[in-house]
Amino acid sequence: MPDPIAPAKPSLRLARRYEVAPPKVWRAWTDPKALSAWFGPGGPNSVTLAQADVRVGGRLHIVLRAADGGESDVSGTYREVVFERKLVFTWAWKSTPERVSLVTLTFRPSGTGTEFHMLHEQFFDVAARDRHEYGWTGSLAKLERYLQDR
Repeated sequence: MPDPIAPAKPSLRLARRYEVAPPKVWRAWTDPKALSAWFGPGGPNSVTLAQADVRVGGRLHIVLRAADGGESDVSGTYREVVFERKLVFTWAWKSTPERVSLVTLTFRPSGTGTEFHMLHEQFFDVAARDRHEYGWTGSLAKLERYLQDR
């Protein structure tokens, strides 16, 4: 049973509105080729591996290469998949596999566009949350440019 006086683990909420319909935003998150084109806060072609077996129990695996040549390897397991509406998956870096967090993405039609919401929760600490805020903010900016070009 969780400790009733333990402080809540840090979380991060981000929201964006995209000027494309939910199926296009969904595809950007679920198609490995699309993920490779926009994912990560770094420059173009920073994704060296993207795998997405989008089903409950399926795996997500992404490897990013930084400008200095170092690699970051993250993976997770899909816990909930509602076609073109919601994705929930675990998130753990290869370098810290014991630090498993949870990502929930929702895609809601809004006029001709999409209201997108992300909740990334159960971070190990505030520093981890802040690093992810930097990474997710850069990734979502790249996603917006990717969707505009499609």
